Amino acid sequence: MTINRELFDQVMVPNYSPSAVIPVKGEGSRVWDQEGREYIDFAGGIAVNCLGHCHPALVSALKEQGEKIWHLSNVMTNEPALRLAKKLTDATFADKVYFANSGAEANEAALKLARRWALDKFNAEKSQIIAFNKGFHGRTFFTVTVGGQAAYSDGFGPKPGDIVHCDYNDLAAFEALISDNTCAVMMEPLQGEGGIVSPEAEFVKGVRALCDKHNALLIFDEVQTGVGRTGELYAYQGLDVTPDILTTAKALGGGFPIGGMITTTEIAQHLKIGTHGSTYGGNPLACAVAEAAFDTVNTPEVLNGVKEKEALFRELLTAINDKYQVFSEIRGKGLLIGGVVTEKYAGKAKEFLTEGVKEGVMSLVAGANVVRFTPSLVVPEADIREGMARFERAVARVVENNA
Repeated sequence: MTINRELFDQVMVPNYSPSAVIPVKGEGSRVWDQEGREYIDFAGGIAVNCLGHCHPALVSALKEQGEKIWHLSNVMTNEPALRLAKKLTDATFADKVYFANSGAEANEAALKLARRWALDKFNAEKSQIIAFNKGFHGRTFFTVTVGGQAAYSDGFGPKPGDIVHCDYNDLAAFEALISDNTCAVMMEPLQGEGGIVSPEAEFVKGVRALCDKHNALLIFDEVQTGVGRTGELYAYQGLDVTPDILTTAKALGGGFPIGGMITTTEIAQHLKIGTHGSTYGGNPLACAVAEAAFDTVNTPEVLNGVKEKEALFRELLTAINDKYQVFSEIRGKGLLIGGVVTEKYAGKAKEFLTEGVKEGVMSLVAGANVVRFTPSLVVPEADIREGMARFERAVARVVENNA
């Protein structure tokens, strides 16, 4: 059997259009394709590979747990899930944890919990959910409708109801929307897919205050920002605002699929036995790997290192930009960084990614106008410098192509 990009078109549903490059091996911040060509990975599997590829702590946790017990179902609990839940609650505002397999599932659980909480405590009218334009919360029908990009939720028939949107960082618009019938507000504490948009301090504090005023739950979707990505364990810790419910996934498993929703005891009690569930959620393999990832990231060395690496990324990107003038702004926090392309390159962010791959560096986009970098949180300085040298060559090529 020939395993190549053509085989994808034969056997896979066409909702993705992957690159012709098929990586087969990874170590640290580097990967190798079928031809043995090496790439520096600044994409990190979309902010998932927080410790790079094949990190010894994760490999060893997987091997060790793989020889003990893989799956039980939630008729029984297991040790790795309990250890991970204890560590999550010890390190955050939360008292209780619900495990799922992905960010979308964690968000689905958060939204269902908020609706159930409002119904139990108030009345059936209190069901409105407010979210933000350009937000992204997953691809289940509920989460994609809450996400603020209609293009992703249109075309599948009638949508879940009582969901409204306003612009991120527009406190006046938000204040006009929220009422005593609002049960929850879902927001990213830094918009990822929407273009790496940081929240203004008065906006995020104002949202929290208005949620309190109207007895609405504040849900932070930290699927992309969580587990060290911004230089804090969770982004809320650097914003001085505490949500009522927080979702976490992506980096939580360092590459092994796992998601979690965390909240307080008071709110958690509304997901009574039988109200929600997940066959694989909290399985021992995922939780053992996630525990190793969490332990490795949740240290002053790694979290402070993220802030130092951010400074280096910004410095090198700025130097490239001084030469080629392709970005109007470098934004983001920690190792969630976006370069906003200038008007000349409007809609062409993907070209930087494509040319980058040819030069041996992997990056991402966040919409059509932002080049996104979400590398390993422990990427060595030498790899940052070498990857940026390759990215500079890619930028030069994009400039040439568009001359």
